[in-house]
Amino acid sequence: MNEGKFITLEGGEGVGKSTNMLFIKEQLEKEGIKVITTREPGGTGFAEKIRALLLEKNREEKVTEKAELLLMFAARAQHIDFIIQPALTKGLWVLCDRFTDATYAYQGGGRSMDMKMIAWLEDKVQGSLRPDLTLLLDAPIDVGIDRASQRGKLDRFESEKSSFFEKVREVYLQRAKLYPQVIKVINADQDLDKVQGEIRIQLQKLLVIE
Repeated sequence: MNEGKFITLEGGEGVGKSTNMLFIKEQLEKEGIKVITTREPGGTGFAEKIRALLLEKNREEKVTEKAELLLMFAARAQHIDFIIQPALTKGLWVLCDRFTDATYAYQGGGRSMDMKMIAWLEDKVQGSLRPDLTLLLDAPIDVGIDRASQRGKLDRFESEKSSFFEKVREVYLQRAKLYPQVIKVINADQDLDKVQGEIRIQLQKLLVIE
């Protein structure tokens, strides 16, 4: 049995990842593909507890940038070993809401952490595992923040300043230029049907390769 494909959905706050995760899953299932959906940080019981720690606001003890980064990769290690890799080995396709590109963007860009440290952790935790396709939903920061604020109470990351999200977006777009064969930028600042039209084109390209 051939291994499945690994697709990740990336982007800042309020770009429509949740809505389009469902769309992508439906499109793949129409092609007869068995797909599981998951998210980061999270995906397993233990990793979800780490997620809760990372997103919690108003904590008495400040979470340092280094601790945040290590917690992200601790959750990822669990996620890969117990969810992602077993599913791929069985021939399932895995659709993940954020993965390591988010770590480069949020911790590397937003927190100004050493990109070499992130790359080292990426190699140690993931081995050769990398996405087959990353769809980067991109929209202006003010648009994303406005959408996110309409969802209700903001978590620790969503509550960051605009300057934080500008750096996040900048790193995302830099990575798209570095890895154009994998990371495909989708203009999320347009009507949903147009966004999903662009997504459908990229999925079809992957299906042809497969």
